[in-house]
Parts: sequence; C-alpha cells; structure tokens
Amino acid sequence: MNVMASNAPRGIAITPDGTRAYVTLYNANSVAVINTATNTVITTVPVGLQPWGVAITPDGTRAYVTNSGVNTVSVINTVTNTVIATVVVGSGPLGIDITPDGTRAYVANSRTTFVSVINTATNTVIANVPVASQPLEIAITPDGTRAYVTMANNMVAVINTATNTVIATILVGPSPRGIEITPDGSRAYVATAGNNSLTVINTATNTVIATVPTGGSTPVAIAIMPNGSRAYVTNANSNNVSVIDLATHTLITLVPVGSAPWGVAITPDGTRAYVTNFNSSTVSVIDTSTNTVIATIPV
Repeated sequence: MNVMASNAPRGIAITPDGTRAYVTLYNANSVAVINTATNTVITTVPVGLQPWGVAITPDGTRAYVTNSGVNTVSVINTVTNTVIATVVVGSGPLGIDITPDGTRAYVANSRTTFVSVINTATNTVIANVPVASQPLEIAITPDGTRAYVTMANNMVAVINTATNTVIATILVGPSPRGIEITPDGSRAYVATAGNNSLTVINTATNTVIATVPTGGSTPVAIAIMPNGSRAYVTNANSNNVSVIDLATHTLITLVPVGSAPWGVAITPDGTRAYVTNFNSSTVSVIDTSTNTVIATIPV
C-alpha cells in the first residue's frame, strides 16, 4: 500500500433508512457524515484517536465507532451528530457489530485476546469474551444468536451471544480480515488477504465449504447485497472492488476505485455500494446495476 493520505477513510456504515453514510477518518480522528441523496459530506463528528470501525443501531439513532488508538468506543447520536457517550473497551478495538435487536454491541480488541460486549442501553461493558487469538473483525448472524470473529491466527471464533462463550473455532485462509454473513444466515464469507480469496463457512455446521478467488490483491472487507445475490469485496492493494456472484461463487467483474479501498457498505435498497479509499481520502459510489463508479466524494 502507498503512504496514507491526509484523512485516511477506513470504516463505513449506512443508516437503515439509507439516507446517510458514516465514515471513520483514521488520521483526522473524526467521522464524516455523507448525505446519500446528494453524495456530499454534511458534517464531521470529532471522536477518539484513530477511529476504525463503525456500526449503526437497527433503529438508526446511534452510531458506534471504535477508536483504535485510545481503546474506546464513541457513541454518536445520529439526530444531532454529537458524541453522547464514550465506552472504554480493550486495547486496539477494530471491528464492531450490533445485534439485530439493538441491545448489544460486540467489539474486536485487536491487541488483546477478548471481545468486549457493550450494553447499548447503559453504554457499559457487560462481558469480555476470551478468544484464541487477537480478534480483528466481527459479524453477527441475522437472528442474533452468534457472532463470528476473524482472528490473527487464521481462525474464526464463533460466539454464542446468549452465553457469551466460544462454541467453535474454524480454520480459514491466511490473514483473515473482514467477515460478512448472508441475509438468510446460512453462510459467512471471510476476506483472506493472504491468498486473495474469500473463505466460505456453512454456519449450520461451522465448516469451510468453499474458497473463492477475488481476482484482486489483498481483500480486506465485504458487503453482501440485501437479496444475497452478490458480494462486493475491497482489494486494498489492487485499487478495485470484486463483484462476486454468490450462487456460483464466480467473479462477475472488477470495479476500479480509489487508492487502497478498505471499507464497503451497500444501501438498504441494494442500488449502490459505498467504498472508502484509504489513500485517496475519498469514497467511491458504485451503481450496482451497472457496476460502475457514479460519484467520488472527498472526505
């Protein structure tokens, strides 16, 4: 990867109503808020040092941001776009996801061997779940019963969210990063940066059922269409996004974007994919019907 650009956008999440995208700016210690109707930044919200991941509650009222440099999570009120709470978690928080009922946020603390669980009603840590290695990114199943966590030892830990215990560990490809679960909950897809592939996990058996080449270099993040038909995968070292057909596990196309694409999120209606370009300080907007970039947003 090239030298980081000024603001270095990293994580991205889109509100459930599709009207706004929240983008973490790693070097600017803030979050940019994009109006998706106009594809312009409408405000920036100061948060903690080196913000990385972002997740939005199902009701759209709050955004939770991991601050990897100061070991906290900032809670943003999305109506006022102000920080209303700061939660101390483990060292080096990266990935974050929120349960479908909105009651808990799970945080992967990359410089520890545990996942923090935040009660979103009180914004306090109610559990720290030990895992086998450094946790990196996290995804929760649509039914909220399990959290899948990528780890630095090339494994994925499966956490039972009722008991907050690890019920399985799964060997995946080298250097796993982003993870996403299909809307029907039947499969988990892991971006394995070390072999330029996606590892496919059957969530019923917690076994690997396929490995899918992305066609790009160093895949790091995944977003799946709301209808489960395709995955959009950012390739950080080839400056493009892979579009994967999830029925056939084949590459449909590669979409050129900015430098060092990292985060990706798809609008609830499935019409657009938003991609953060870490070295370009931009967000690329992909029209999913044509798989072309229709806008580039400075952040």
